[in-house]
Amino acid sequence: MTDTGTAGVRVLVVDDQPLLRHSLALLIGAAPGIIVVGQAGTGGEAVELSRDLAPDVVLMDIRMPGGDGIEATRAITADPGQADTRVLVLSMFELDEYVHAALRAGASGFLLKDAHPDQLVDAVRRTHAGESLLAPSILTRVVEHFLHGPGTTPARGLDGLTERETEVLALVARGLSNTEIAQALTISVKTVKTHIGNLLAKLAARDRAQLVIAAYDSGLVTPP
Repeated sequence: MTDTGTAGVRVLVVDDQPLLRHSLALLIGAAPGIIVVGQAGTGGEAVELSRDLAPDVVLMDIRMPGGDGIEATRAITADPGQADTRVLVLSMFELDEYVHAALRAGASGFLLKDAHPDQLVDAVRRTHAGESLLAPSILTRVVEHFLHGPGTTPARGLDGLTERETEVLALVARGLSNTEIAQALTISVKTVKTHIGNLLAKLAARDRAQLVIAAYDSGLVTPP
């Protein structure tokens, strides 16, 4: 099922269970400003449809036949032609190996399937806006893994950041949204977005998930 509309956040729903896939599509598609442009039941189909439909967000299942969601996420995020497409992983399993693999593959967020429908819709919107979505419990374990696990990279310095950029980075690492950061620093959301854009460029980060890791990696913030 494909919607050819162009207005709003364009979403590709990927899940191997037809009933769940259609339910997710109906739920997301009913939200204002969100359009489901397609559905896929395998990882391979997800890669193909993402390339053809150029969705803003791919809502990706992990365990699927025909190429799993991790492989599909890696293929989508590595494609220069899909640089504006973000992947939000939706899984039944809060397993560290899945979370770590998804983030390494380039996913912008990880959400559990027991999330409230409103949380799912909000997650799609926030992912489209460039805000990584990780539950606090997941975030803590991810940070610990990347900082202390095997193959840890050297700590990144923040010397090139302005004082305001450093403040914004610290709040990003605490999981605040753009609106919450704007309120905390008494600046506009537009200004927050500008600072985050600068942070992404200066720290060579793909998305906010990598900014979070950089903040902890540098010692700016410490794991809770």
